[in-house]
Amino acid sequence: MNQPAASASPASHDAYTRGAALPALLASRILILDGAMGTMIQRYKLDEAAYRGERFRDYGRDIKGNNELLSITQPQIIGEIHEQYLAAGADIIETNTFGATTVAQADYGMESLVDEMNLASAKLARAACERHSTPDKPRFVAGAIGPTPKTASISPDVNDPGARNVTFEELRAAYYQQAKGLLDGGVDLFLVETIFDTLNAKAALFALDQLFEDTGERLPIMISGTVTDASGRILSGQTVEAFWNSLRHAKPLTFGLNCALGAALMRPYIAELSKLCDTYVSCYPNAGLPNPMSDTGFDELPADTSGLLREFAQAGLVNLAGGCCGTTPEHIAAIAKALADVKPRRWPGQYRDDRDAA
Repeated sequence: MNQPAASASPASHDAYTRGAALPALLASRILILDGAMGTMIQRYKLDEAAYRGERFRDYGRDIKGNNELLSITQPQIIGEIHEQYLAAGADIIETNTFGATTVAQADYGMESLVDEMNLASAKLARAACERHSTPDKPRFVAGAIGPTPKTASISPDVNDPGARNVTFEELRAAYYQQAKGLLDGGVDLFLVETIFDTLNAKAALFALDQLFEDTGERLPIMISGTVTDASGRILSGQTVEAFWNSLRHAKPLTFGLNCALGAALMRPYIAELSKLCDTYVSCYPNAGLPNPMSDTGFDELPADTSGLLREFAQAGLVNLAGGCCGTTPEHIAAIAKALADVKPRRWPGQYRDDRDAA
């Protein structure tokens, strides 16, 4: 059988200095991403004092809800969550850094802690992966890069369409700082995720490219957007086709969708990306639609989410699957079991000779 050669970016795949095994693994089976960090943190029912720890006991403002700070003040909890997802069968776990940028941490006045947050978070995930990796099942750390609470494309003032509360350069600098901390902490790849504004994502990708040039490292990049409503568009207005065409220049290892609608409502958009993308497709939805009355804040049980993702896989739509808001290690274990015997998605031109790749 010929070796897989992703047509999107064969040269960059060959040049990976970390995570180099991922393209071949994605070609051989559907990989499993972990589930929600925030949902798991909620299970611990932490109060303000727990978020503060001893170090920030006298901090001058409320910081409950700053989940990224827990990598510093409650590292054992973040480590336990990583361990649970790895035990459930996750091949890739995300660092606890969704909001670990100066832009996001400004909400808590903790911009000065960003370097420490990213470094500590990456080291926690790295240590957990090292404990669970085997020659037959290596585990990988994805440096999670969230969208920030600000948007470069949309005005925060309905009376002033040209107004912006963040610039491209501010985002680029913030993302570069975050990515450098994650790289120093030992991540295998980067995940630019929950993208609702393509311009924000472009700033992140520009920063990553600059970091690779500065350091001589080149890591796989996964890109994942979020469709915000039944219009099939991300918040800044693009359809999934336009979203793909705007970012495909980055030659991502995976491209897909997460969060937002849940798997059932996400299916047509994943199906569309599956037809468009000449790279691996990812899907990690919420556990259905929000329900404040449920234990996780979402309706779907592990059997529900895993059943939907199995149908996606059987239809040849995905290469990487996992969970977003409301999903737990129980969801990830069910997804891993449901997809274990399903072949990964392929696309025309993926192999040099499709006849020999069957």
